[in-house]
Amino acid sequence: MIEPLIRIEALTKSFGGLNVLRAVDLAVRPGRVLAIVGPNGAGKTTLIKSVLGLIHPDGGSIAMAGMPIRGDDGYRSRIGYMPQIARYPENLTGAELIAMLEDLRGPGAQLDEELIDVFELRPSLAKPLRVLSGGTRQKVNAVLAFLFTPELLVLDEPTAGLDPLSSSLLKDRILSVRGHGRTVIVTSHIMNELEELADDVAFMLEGQAPFVGTLDELKRITSQSTLERAIATMMRRSRIEEAA
Repeated sequence: MIEPLIRIEALTKSFGGLNVLRAVDLAVRPGRVLAIVGPNGAGKTTLIKSVLGLIHPDGGSIAMAGMPIRGDDGYRSRIGYMPQIARYPENLTGAELIAMLEDLRGPGAQLDEELIDVFELRPSLAKPLRVLSGGTRQKVNAVLAFLFTPELLVLDEPTAGLDPLSSSLLKDRILSVRGHGRTVIVTSHIMNELEELADDVAFMLEGQAPFVGTLDELKRITSQSTLERAIATMMRRSRIEEAA
């Protein structure tokens, strides 16, 4: 059996009196695209930020390639993160931002600049971030996530603000890196987009993950032909169980 790249066990997190994560168990298999889906407030963002080390869970464990990650920041260099809303110094140009990140990584960093050319982004990299359109900033955000050929990519609403062509190009790039054995975690509210990308699905609801499995398994147990209808069925079943 192949060891998961990320293994999450009994993960809990509360903010004040609100239980945001409630004993979440989740395995992210290597070389696959995992879609994390669920309604607003289900705990998706908290889960992702816990994997990234941006939030410290109250209980449970997270391991990457079999090694526990709590208290050790070194694993982050193996992850590329594309937040839904990136916050970088507005006075820097895209080129300066990339150079700064290269300096932080140190000599010998292997760069993946393919998206710069795919997006025809080089002229925009000479301009300060503050003058770029929202779509162009999102392209820069994508370039930075892929830049250091990370073993794991975590993409939060990656096509938000992109035009149809750029969105298509980014999805092609995601599938390409998956085809080369790298692992992707992606969230999106656009179910047909996730259906193009996902091998596996983690459905989250009220801080738990009641389903983690393949997209085909989810469709089979819900008797639905699309991801959108499968998720709607899962949510409907949950409401019926709560009312019973």
